[in-house]
Amino acid sequence: MIRLHHCVSARSFRPLWLLEELGLPYELVMHPFPPRLQDEAFLEINPLGTVPALFDGEVAMTESAAICQYLASRHAEAGLEVAPGDPAYGDYLNFLHFGEATLTFPQTLVLRYGHFEPPERRQPQVVEDYARWCLSRLRTLAPRLEREPFLCAGRFTAADVSVGYALLLASHIGLDERFKPAVAAYWARLQQREAFRRALAVERKAALAQGVSPESAMAVGRASP
Repeated sequence: MIRLHHCVSARSFRPLWLLEELGLPYELVMHPFPPRLQDEAFLEINPLGTVPALFDGEVAMTESAAICQYLASRHAEAGLEVAPGDPAYGDYLNFLHFGEATLTFPQTLVLRYGHFEPPERRQPQVVEDYARWCLSRLRTLAPRLEREPFLCAGRFTAADVSVGYALLLASHIGLDERFKPAVAAYWARLQQREAFRRALAVERKAALAQGVSPESAMAVGRASP
């Protein structure tokens, strides 16, 4: 059975959501955030000390977008991947990795230098600059989302899970208040998906059962940058 190591609202939410979309059996192991500091034993499982850490038989993976690509490809019958021969394949790969490399990365700097660092090490200018960077990249999605309900191939795919997590993280740090209308509508559509809602419920239930706080360490004040 697939085993996924996860922290509430962390990047590991991507594979958790996708597992629910695919309807696969899995074991969810919860850790306090950040696991490399709060759960020393986890370093024996993943020396990086980060989540996700996914194990599927002999396969071990730690990159959230790559895990989404792996799962969608291994279970292509679910229709959450785009095949190499499809004209939308390039868009699919681009948006799958755009969600992490372009959208999530700047938000981690906002969180670190606006929330996680002690007060004397916080950097308001870094927070403002990278919040604006993330929002400017999000705006590039608006023309496409004004025409289409999802990012590529005319349907929901793993690319939407990847970008959708970035929107979830943005909502935790108050950036959703500044989404363009098409992006806000897209985010609302994603939140209505049954698998997304199940993933949130499973996350909370598992956290409570395993003695981990169900509250997101990512959630911060709602002030706009």
